[in-house]
Amino acid sequence: MSTTPWLLFFALTYVGYLVGLKRAVALARSGEQKLCSLPRYYGYYVALWTFVPAALFFFLWRIVEPSVLRHFALGSVSGESLEALDESQLRLLWSKIQNAAAGVISVQRVDPEFRPAVSTLGDLSSKSGTVLLALFFGVSVLTFGVSISRINFELQARKFVERAVRVGLFLSSLIAVLTTVGIVFSLIFESFRFFQIVSPIDFLFGLKWSPQIAMRADQVASAGAFGAVPLITGTVLIAFLAMCVAGPLGLLSAVYLSEYASKPLRKWAKPMLEILAGIPTVVYGFFAALTVAPFIRQVGQSIGLTVSSESALAAGVVMGVMIIPFVSSLSDDVINSVPQRLRDGSLALGATKSETIRQVILPAALPGIVGAFLLAISRAIGETMIVVMAAGLAANLTLNPLENVTTVTVQIVTTLIGDQEFDSAKTLSAFALGLMLFVVTLIFNIIALYTVKKYREKYD
Repeated sequence: MSTTPWLLFFALTYVGYLVGLKRAVALARSGEQKLCSLPRYYGYYVALWTFVPAALFFFLWRIVEPSVLRHFALGSVSGESLEALDESQLRLLWSKIQNAAAGVISVQRVDPEFRPAVSTLGDLSSKSGTVLLALFFGVSVLTFGVSISRINFELQARKFVERAVRVGLFLSSLIAVLTTVGIVFSLIFESFRFFQIVSPIDFLFGLKWSPQIAMRADQVASAGAFGAVPLITGTVLIAFLAMCVAGPLGLLSAVYLSEYASKPLRKWAKPMLEILAGIPTVVYGFFAALTVAPFIRQVGQSIGLTVSSESALAAGVVMGVMIIPFVSSLSDDVINSVPQRLRDGSLALGATKSETIRQVILPAALPGIVGAFLLAISRAIGETMIVVMAAGLAANLTLNPLENVTTVTVQIVTTLIGDQEFDSAKTLSAFALGLMLFVVTLIFNIIALYTVKKYREKYD
């Protein structure tokens, strides 16, 4: 369905609101009886009845439609031809029929005995779109008319609208929770398949990462190596270097902008600082690979150090610059939210401005500042492009920031590309890495929440 029908549908919903509002106002002006709700709730009542049933019908149709089309399309093919195919061949055939019906490939690429399914699918798809459009607007107009006829003095529109809003909020929360649960269980399931192939001990404590598995047993590295320690070390090293840059610079800039900078300076300085968050990460990657990494290498060689062309230091510094706005902007908002009476009370007792910031404002804003640091660390751990371009793909077990390293997220990407089988150890290792990263991040957040709770300043 194109954009135009949806625009008409939203226009009809808005018209329903206006008509419901107008009818409620007319009833209120008649003076016969007092309405149970404000007139606008009757408009919301009609708008909800116009929108929700038709939208639910549309999405249910879209869920059922593929199965129905497949049933009728394959039903036009002789049963003997289909019985000769196994499940994987049948899926491949259906994909080819769909592509031929959509015009992606030529019909001639489909075997002659299956070509009737292509024409049947094309006819049914066009008819299905027309029928869906007609029923979609039919349901909307029908519920529009029924809801208008129900508006009277006894209708408690406000209760209906508030109940509908509560149901919508509940469904939104339920979808978010179920999505999280689905992600966790998918990681656990696929990781369990991986650990049936590779020992968890070897994965968690192995010192070598080489997931390339050869096709023949006599080839080099035919067994593969799945020790995650080099990846964990590289991730921690780059994230630490990034926070060494972003933490002090971000927090100090937030303190300056909120406590020392004049309003004209703050007005242009803060937006300029936040522009850093809008720069694509690939641009940071180019900057790290073409400018920062060669500069670090030249400086290191000038003082007698051996610096790799791709180093953790280059990736960490550029990544730190990238996440400065996360620390600065959030910390600035938190510091500004500290009540002014705390500042005034501290200054009235004789404390200097710097003492007030250190001993009053920052302790009061500590939970928000810790949250800003957590967000920045999560951003650093999840970054991929800068690491690929500036730190490389080599899984070296080292804490030397002048050498090239890699991270967990980079290896998740590299193990999922290519033509390897989905149930191979190399592919499944990406899920094990994702699960490990999930657990580590969860533990880190629990520790941070405990720290915030322990050191939070409470004021009356």
